[in-house]
Amino acid sequence: MLTITGGRVLTPEGGFEGRDLSVAGGRIVAAGGAGGEVLDAAGLLVLPGIVDIHGDAFERQIMPRPGVHFPLDVALLDTDRQMAANGITTAFHAVTWSWEPGLRGRGTLVALMAALEALDGRLVVDTRLHLRIETWNLAAMDELSAWLAAGKVDLLAFNDHFEEIYEQCCRDEEKIGQYAGRAGVSHDAFRDLLEEVRKGAPEVPAALRRIAAAAEEAGVVRLAHDEETLEDRRLYRGLGVRISEFPEVEEVARDAAAAGEAVVFGAPNVLRGGSHAGCPGAAEMVRKGLCTVLASDYYYPALLLAPFRLAEEGVLPLEEAWALVSANPARAAGLDDRGALGEGMRADILLVDPSGPVPRPAAALAAGRLLRFGMS
Repeated sequence: MLTITGGRVLTPEGGFEGRDLSVAGGRIVAAGGAGGEVLDAAGLLVLPGIVDIHGDAFERQIMPRPGVHFPLDVALLDTDRQMAANGITTAFHAVTWSWEPGLRGRGTLVALMAALEALDGRLVVDTRLHLRIETWNLAAMDELSAWLAAGKVDLLAFNDHFEEIYEQCCRDEEKIGQYAGRAGVSHDAFRDLLEEVRKGAPEVPAALRRIAAAAEEAGVVRLAHDEETLEDRRLYRGLGVRISEFPEVEEVARDAAAAGEAVVFGAPNVLRGGSHAGCPGAAEMVRKGLCTVLASDYYYPALLLAPFRLAEEGVLPLEEAWALVSANPARAAGLDDRGALGEGMRADILLVDPSGPVPRPAAALAAGRLLRFGMS
């Protein structure tokens, strides 16, 4: 048994209390009992571990520069250390399966799935697959249906970026070069690919219905990514999608929140004081009750820091803001064994030193495994 003592614990009831927290067998257990290790958390906050429902910063470990690749096991192990050091104890790697080849093609996805399986037991963070299917990727539908049935997908997001990319490339020749570089094909080959994919437009609605039905049958939680209109939200709601991920306009977030659906915004958006892409400001969405989950998106450290920033700016008290990165994403993802420090819950625990200009993780437990970050 390990007992954390002396810290201010964020209780399941939603307040901070000076109480002991005991861990045994990877679970939180009733406090008390003699023996075992004692961890002195004096001066520290004791918080539920962070649940990251959407993170794709690992792509920079795989391809730190266009066309520069590193082995997947090296990239994933390094990503694991970075996430753990920032208090993330459950992570959904958001991997795009696009009609594009290269970094976001089938080959990368299959290799990453194999690497995650091979690293089972070596990763500190409970790392899962958030598969982002590009809705125009018609060639993927048979295999994706089989993967859903086989339990190989933990979250499924519907992405529709084809029309945006097509329009960008029609307006700007330089954009074709950028996308071609990411895909690893020539300028002309990418242009030809765009035209070929565009021919499949009439088949996309039926493909969406098919995949949504396969996910429903498999019990896989679905998300809709970058919804631009109320029509988008209604379309995906009709397909059983109850999470609106990074809605691009406030009215979509408002519609989802009114329906009791989860609404995800990026924690980097909070830290930067707004969206880098002209979308709604996450802090303002939290203030209005239109954001229920924060995700790391492209920057893992943001998840730890964003709740403190929201509290500092008077948007929400810290105990409420922390739910945006713990209890709420856990619930949205269908994980009822984490996100709070209650008896019987998985022992995912973060000890944070709130003093100084930037809150600093002092230690963490991931399923009861103790990690020290400069803590004696």
